[in-house]
Amino acid sequence: MTIFITGGAKNGKSSLAQDLAVAMAKGKPHYYIATMIPCDEEDHERIKNHVADRAGLGFETVECGRNILSCLDRVDPNGTFLLDSATALLLNELFPDPTSCEMDVKAAQRCADDLVTFAKAVNNLVIVSDYIYSDAARYDEVTEVYRKCLADIDRNLAQVSDTVLEVCAGNICVYKGDVLV
Repeated sequence: MTIFITGGAKNGKSSLAQDLAVAMAKGKPHYYIATMIPCDEEDHERIKNHVADRAGLGFETVECGRNILSCLDRVDPNGTFLLDSATALLLNELFPDPTSCEMDVKAAQRCADDLVTFAKAVNNLVIVSDYIYSDAARYDEVTEVYRKCLADIDRNLAQVSDTVLEVCAGNICVYKGDVLV
């Protein structure tokens, strides 16, 4: 089963994803695929909070900020996976050199394809993404490319997912499938 969760920042997506992944695992191995590559103190603090939130839940953390398929060599594909997040993974793939603003635009399609392949390769998966592309504001060209690429990835993930959820202010909107918890 694949569950795709989207929504705004700090709306409860990660907590819901953790609950769903633990429920899906039914006591079997479950993995937290951590995709953020920290760049500053705020990132380190966010990671610290996520680690604290999942303490005691039995997750094995697998760091994989790029090339998501490479983590399949380190895990049991019959386990349950929580991938948090597609947003960070795309950022890392688009900008492989964090000191440069040069973008690898081909990376976006590769990332989308790899996420779909990953979803099909594992038994249970919960994927978290950020809904950052719906406002009417216009941003610089780099940001607009990033937003478009994430929207494309999210559409692909929603298509292959059994359940699609949006979390807004702690409220869960179900667009496809059912919620386990």
